[in-house]
Amino acid sequence: MGRLMTLCANRLAPGSAVADRVLNWPGDPSTNADSVPLRLAGGLHALKLDGLALGDVYPPETASDDALWQSILDTFETHRDRLLDWLTRPPQTNEVRRSGPLLVSLAQVAKNHPDCDIELLELGASGGLNLFMDRYRLDLPGLSLGPPNAPLILTPDWTGPLPHHTLPRITARSGVDLAPLDPTHSADRLRFLAYLWPDQPERLRLTELALTEARVTPVVLSAGDAGAWLEHALAEPTQNLRVVFHSVAWQYFPEATKARARNALQNTADLTLQIAMEADDNTPGAALTLTEWPNGTTTRLGRADFHGRWIDWY
Repeated sequence: MGRLMTLCANRLAPGSAVADRVLNWPGDPSTNADSVPLRLAGGLHALKLDGLALGDVYPPETASDDALWQSILDTFETHRDRLLDWLTRPPQTNEVRRSGPLLVSLAQVAKNHPDCDIELLELGASGGLNLFMDRYRLDLPGLSLGPPNAPLILTPDWTGPLPHHTLPRITARSGVDLAPLDPTHSADRLRFLAYLWPDQPERLRLTELALTEARVTPVVLSAGDAGAWLEHALAEPTQNLRVVFHSVAWQYFPEATKARARNALQNTADLTLQIAMEADDNTPGAALTLTEWPNGTTTRLGRADFHGRWIDWY
């Protein structure tokens, strides 16, 4: 994919409907906004996954730069309408390996609030695959979290002390996304997999396992603004400890949505926890934080790779 994006940067020129759409993008094409390269790469990979194009030049096959680029140009023409449609929709990513950092954060919740039943609420849930984090197993040096017989096993590189050794009991789970995906629908399953690149078979394998779990136990996902949804959710009575979480999603929310979500958390009547795995001003990776509301006390738990490949636990 690095080769493909470099070829696009060096060789993409006006002349086809797809190239013209990319090169004359009316908004912000960067990763901070519309992520146009991600849209294009996802659309191309979807064609490969459907067996319609690029099978002779995409992994596991190998091809020269010239052969790969010619195949891309041919695909722009042959599947023009489908690629143009794909470009109209924002990327949908549901990186299952983020469940690793989220799981150890949940273990900290269990340590701080023993014997509490948990209600999970995810902002920017995509298809909700990380809402099932407790169904996966996280293997760390000297400790495993999650079911011993879980088919989906996460093995991130680990530094720091071991986390708390148990997870809380999750009794309810729900989430919100502007355009949530349904793991039971074939078209949505394709969107899940299209944004996981063909030269990363392990990511594809883990996501397929998570999709199987999601089909067994569906979760309620709402379509709408995260701030408005959270206001409504936190206003409902509950006997559980609510844990609101989001991972590499906050940066994509409009400022009005962020303000509304913060206001809902600050004005909650009950103790509510917020787990965030988000970019900040530091590197590497994302900050892992745990905030107690309504008082707003934040604990820095550690840092994690944006795709969950490593965790540095404080």
